[in-house]
Amino acid sequence: PDFAALFGPGSRAEVALAGRIPGLPEAKPVRGQVDRLVINDHEVLIVDYKTNRPPPKRVEDVATLYITQMAAYRALLQAMHAGKPVRCALLWTDGARLMGIPEAMMDGALDRLRHLDGAPLNS
Repeated sequence: PDFAALFGPGSRAEVALAGRIPGLPEAKPVRGQVDRLVINDHEVLIVDYKTNRPPPKRVEDVATLYITQMAAYRALLQAMHAGKPVRCALLWTDGARLMGIPEAMMDGALDRLRHLDGAPLNS
């Protein structure tokens, strides 16, 4: 129910994102595609589909790459939509299970990005 808007009126599929993440070295460039996106008056919701088999049961077991990808998308959309919370989730296609990603995990992933070189983030 928390992410129902992602599949309702006003939601968008396969949205291309490109930009730079403020606060990272050289405003690190991001390029990617969000599988589902909703931007409304009070928040931004993002879902990315993943096909791992079997999918992880706990968010703590999700590949760091996936958390970093969502953290980058979140940071980019936060910069574009200042003041709105940006919530992120992964939808595991094997079992159709939606897994919200805690803000603290994405914040940690962004902290790790601060130590990478200037290579663009592609997903």
